[in-house]
Amino acid sequence: RPRPSPPAAVVGAGLGGSAVAYFLQQHFGPQVQLDVYEPAGVGGRLATVTVNKQQYESRGASIHALSLHMQDFVKILGLKHRREVAGKSAIFSGEHFVLEETDWYLLNLFRLWWHYGISFLRLQMWVEEVMEKFMRIYKYQAHGYAFSSLEELLRSLGGDAFINMTQRSVAESLLEVGVTQRFVDDVIAAVLRSSYGQSVLVPAFAGAMSLAGAQGSTWAVEGGNKLVCSGLLKLTKANVIPARVTGISLHSSEGRSLYQVHYEGSEGQGSAFYDMVVVTTPLHPSRSNFTFENFEPPIADFPGAFQPSVTSVVHGYLNSSYFGFPDPKLFPFASILTTDTPDLFFNAMDNICPVNISAAFRRKQPQEAAVWRVLSQQPLDKQQLKTLFRSYYSVQVTEWQAYPRYDATKSLPPIVLHENLFYLSGVEWVASSMEMIAVAAKNVALLAYNRWHQDLEKIDQKDLMHKVKTEL
Repeated sequence: RPRPSPPAAVVGAGLGGSAVAYFLQQHFGPQVQLDVYEPAGVGGRLATVTVNKQQYESRGASIHALSLHMQDFVKILGLKHRREVAGKSAIFSGEHFVLEETDWYLLNLFRLWWHYGISFLRLQMWVEEVMEKFMRIYKYQAHGYAFSSLEELLRSLGGDAFINMTQRSVAESLLEVGVTQRFVDDVIAAVLRSSYGQSVLVPAFAGAMSLAGAQGSTWAVEGGNKLVCSGLLKLTKANVIPARVTGISLHSSEGRSLYQVHYEGSEGQGSAFYDMVVVTTPLHPSRSNFTFENFEPPIADFPGAFQPSVTSVVHGYLNSSYFGFPDPKLFPFASILTTDTPDLFFNAMDNICPVNISAAFRRKQPQEAAVWRVLSQQPLDKQQLKTLFRSYYSVQVTEWQAYPRYDATKSLPPIVLHENLFYLSGVEWVASSMEMIAVAAKNVALLAYNRWHQDLEKIDQKDLMHKVKTEL
């Protein structure tokens, strides 16, 4: 007789928390009791800011076309893809543009070839090979297979080569396949600065995921990407508790583990007992002061640090002269990436569209006041804002510990902290994107389900490609 569904707690209501709540219910059934703890708003890093009564994405802005779980969420929730508004990109060195996009695809290809030879083709082949192997995860998950560690998950997709990709830099891997140093310095550096705010020393796997997003077609959710989080929690009818979890202590009852979740909210302090807990917020000391009690052996501290990131949403007039265009009417770019130049004080900036785009919407002309999102590592001072903008109406600044600092540690965090206590956020140390988090959420839900029902045949199986083909 199958064991009854456990009461489960999910710590955090960002994309990881809402996705894992949805997947737990999918596997354990509608009777599973789910409490989701979230002290701030639902959505986590998928947040918006309001400018002139319109909402704009301040963070997780675009989703790759191959993000199958995100595509599913949008379909299940009846959400829509946001209409795309075309705009050209360029890479700025601090003195001039090293690469400019045009309206003509063939001319863009010719320019890439003229500047960098066949480096861009070699890059494409390398990224496609990684993505092709990564896509195996959807087949494994469709057949109910799960992995108890990030290393096992990576090994099942791409063997030891994928593990190695978490330990060596993207620059090293690309130079090895014949991409030139100049292409790495100009193009790869610019993409990684705009996505992770870091250099070409990020690990190759995280780099490949970021470069896949830069190459492929991307999309976003009409009304804001955070609607996926609130939609999934509503769908699962999860009980969202507006409180901050301060710690978890282990107890046992009739020979089974029980987890006491301690929290504090506006009503004061409290606690509740669960058979299963999934932590989806980062457990690094710099991010949380979370305590674990009565665990033997004790749950170790997590190594590594986080990269501070600042998003400034500026409503104002671009200073196109700084970019070499004295006449603002002639400035052709909607998005500017930057190379790794010591004097540059920003990583990237783009002319952003609101989360609700009507059929009549058009992008502002370069001489008009527009809404720009500027990504930097430090808050911009008045002089820096003056360098980028002739004048501005408003500046809204969001500072956040965005991504792991990828050069800070070589070890990957565990997924299983204790018998039925799981950690989801560790996946960000492999690569950080909305889809990576959704994949990790599905894996944790399957792992929890298979362990609960003692279905060990479905965990950490070797030679999975062969098994899946046989099952088909």
